Amino acid sequence: MSPADTGASTVVGAAPLVPSTDSRLAPGGPGYRRMSFALFLAGVATFALLYSTQALLPLISGEFGVAASAASWTVAGATGGLALFVLPMSALSERFGRRTVMTGSLAVAVTVGLLVPFAPSLTTLVVLRAVQGAALAGLPASATAYLAEEVRPKALVTAIGLFVAGNSVGGMSGRVITGWVAQEWGWRVAVGVIGVIAVACAVAFRLLLPAPRHFTAGSLRPRVLARTVRDHLADPLLRRLYAIGALFMTVFGGVYTVIGYRLTQAPFSLPQGIIGSIFLVYLVGTVSASTAGRLVGRLGRRGSLYLAGGTTTAGLLLTLVGSLVPVLLGLVLITAGFFAGHAVASSAVSRTATRGRAQAAALYQSAYYIGSSAGSTVGAVAFHAAGWSGTVGVGLLAVLGVVTITVVGSRAARVAARQPVMA
Repeated sequence: MSPADTGASTVVGAAPLVPSTDSRLAPGGPGYRRMSFALFLAGVATFALLYSTQALLPLISGEFGVAASAASWTVAGATGGLALFVLPMSALSERFGRRTVMTGSLAVAVTVGLLVPFAPSLTTLVVLRAVQGAALAGLPASATAYLAEEVRPKALVTAIGLFVAGNSVGGMSGRVITGWVAQEWGWRVAVGVIGVIAVACAVAFRLLLPAPRHFTAGSLRPRVLARTVRDHLADPLLRRLYAIGALFMTVFGGVYTVIGYRLTQAPFSLPQGIIGSIFLVYLVGTVSASTAGRLVGRLGRRGSLYLAGGTTTAGLLLTLVGSLVPVLLGLVLITAGFFAGHAVASSAVSRTATRGRAQAAALYQSAYYIGSSAGSTVGAVAFHAAGWSGTVGVGLLAVLGVVTITVVGSRAARVAARQPVMA
């Protein structure tokens, strides 16, 4: 039968056109938008709950009669709880599934969020916030592992960037809403409102997120988990990415924990509602995180990290000026640099780890939130000891660490490129 009869190509040696067999989600494909919006809402709920007290620290200090360093534990306790439990929760997600663990984590976190407004003392408040952070530990690592399994590799950076963008929207809206509500009705009503919003996000998340199609259940055996963690920590690239995430978050946690105290003092003397509105600059983070994929495409991973570090440094230096406009511009640059750097580093972790992705992501999130706790605490202590310049000094040291680690990584990559290929 001739080629004309069969419909076959008449070109000798031509390869037949084979449709893609990759059933993972891709932009424009079925389920991608639902997945993106569901994880966006999960990011909103996570950051809104996690940092719900950050803009309210001056009011909490006033009610309980404590200094900034003591009140900051309502933030550090939550992020510390998350950092401690993110690895165990990632192990549960390997056994029971990403969607199951994320749903359960959000359910517990929003329940605790409705109890937080009734805390009778600072100690009780810190304990509730630590429990809330531990519950939220099931979200970050499971979400990035879910994306790594369910989204095509070329779309992974963009998909994770959208999840991080949800973090920025949650962080922004939580602080703005609490600022204005607290100005009228106090900090307790403000955190209660955030709890109700988080409940709505949690319900929508569960209804929208597509069921996983590429998840394979793993083992809960401690020996297997320990071996996986050891292998990840033995990878030099992963170690560098973990350190970069921690250092970026040290800057961010310190700046945004202390900025409310600075803006209530002279020469600014701003009311609580206006201070909460300052966090609208998080919208810049939404943009920078969601465009991280294009940034990496143009500059590469290390080039993007250099740009993020330089942007953050410029922002820190601008906030030293004693007038409001430069301070706001500085916060914009810090936020843009941080979210871009975080999106680049976290997506690189997901691409680097070929197995045990949930544990790899969990180790990154653990380092990231340890950085947040350290930044909140050390930044507040530095502010108490040396004013705002002390907090900025802590941030500059952390950015210097990011740049140094990136330089070391660049040199290691050049050395590896020169190694002879073994037969």
